[in-house]
Amino acid sequence: MSTLHRRVSVIAPCRNERDHIAAFCRSVTLQRLPEGVTLEVLIADGMSDDGTREMLAEICANDARFKSVDNPGRIVSCALNRCLALASGDVVVRMDLHTEYAPDYIAQCLAALEQTQADNVGGPWRARADADKPTQQAIAAAFQSRWLAGGARSRQLDHSGWVDTVYLGCWPRRVFERVGGFDESLVRNQDDEHNLRITLGGGRIWQSKEIVSTYKPRATVGALFRQYLQYGYWKPYVMRKHGRPASVRHLLPALLLLALVGLALAALAGAPSWPLSVLAAAYAFAVMVAATLIAAHAQWRLLPRLPSVIVTYHAAYALGSLLGWFDVLRGAKSGRRRFARLTR
Repeated sequence: MSTLHRRVSVIAPCRNERDHIAAFCRSVTLQRLPEGVTLEVLIADGMSDDGTREMLAEICANDARFKSVDNPGRIVSCALNRCLALASGDVVVRMDLHTEYAPDYIAQCLAALEQTQADNVGGPWRARADADKPTQQAIAAAFQSRWLAGGARSRQLDHSGWVDTVYLGCWPRRVFERVGGFDESLVRNQDDEHNLRITLGGGRIWQSKEIVSTYKPRATVGALFRQYLQYGYWKPYVMRKHGRPASVRHLLPALLLLALVGLALAALAGAPSWPLSVLAAAYAFAVMVAATLIAAHAQWRLLPRLPSVIVTYHAAYALGSLLGWFDVLRGAKSGRRRFARLTR
């Protein structure tokens, strides 16, 4: 399908983004589009109360390509669906306000769609930290490493090929007509669940290393913990819906935590303590090896911060997963209120 005369709808969730909304909109206007391609940008605001709504209204008043959409649900899945309901493009591109985009980002998305005829395309998930924030740099370095990502291709910057999920996404509009929109019962993982729905329905997802964007991760260990606690918590809800995990790697952190807790309780009850010591020592050794390898690839000065960052990724995701499984198995229809608020 040729890009000529194609209309692209950019959809973006937003809530209390006063410090980012102007830069994001400016980056979209700087996109170099193929000839004949027109653009509309729908930004769903989750009832911001920090001045974002007023700034967005001014941007929309000065540029007809931008449209503000109310999102009373205040979560990402609701925002994306509100935008989809109003989108007029035959191609939909999701963009995020905390991500920087190459000037040809949308053009490369369109090229990948045309070349592969995929149901969703996107680029690798590339993390970059501020130069003056060493903890954020350690978080970004660990995020990018295959030693932490469990082999997820979405974080392999040089990979182009068929994958099970991509960062953000770009879809032919007909895909949503076939598989539906995003699951509004999910505060997190709604993109993974939607991609799983695509692949279970016989669709295909393509990652292109030519689609370049840069994500800015959390800047503190505490913020990282809260983020991955939510990621872990909502993953069992995705698994319950489809009766299977998207990948075995999603189960491993919770299984490790269960094993450590189970062995600790057994030791307290009088069982031999050496199995707990062996498993804890093996995990500590693995963390130090991973930290060393990540620091060697990134920056050696990050090594003292990396072990705590790695443990935070694992522990938060594992604890969130176990809490999620507890709620799923006891029949909770919706998640806990504290996990229904997005963190930044």
